[in-house]
Amino acid sequence: MEKLPCKGCKGLCCGPVAITEIELKRIKKKIKSMPRKTLEELEKQNRFHGTCIFYDIEKDRCGIYSVRPKACSMFGFYKGMACFRKPELATKHMIYNDTPVGILSIDFTWIDFK
Repeated sequence: MEKLPCKGCKGLCCGPVAITEIELKRIKKKIKSMPRKTLEELEKQNRFHGTCIFYDIEKDRCGIYSVRPKACSMFGFYKGMACFRKPELATKHMIYNDTPVGILSIDFTWIDFK
């Protein structure tokens, strides 16, 4: 599968992100296992408005990649979620039956993960 050209985007496409209850639990578990220093550095970063709170702007990548929400893994490959740099990759039709419990950076902020 071809990869998205994400380097240099600074997380502009990373948010707002709807998450399910199961995803929220996975993220909370991941956050609890991360080193305190890493979390503090991630939390204090200045991101673009609406960018996911877990986007690591300094490393130009997702800070919770191994437990990223389904919406993030679908981005760029599904119609309606096209990457502006490679829109031709968005060829699949979206089937998303999970009910979101909220949105990262809006309904869930750093306060919810402490």
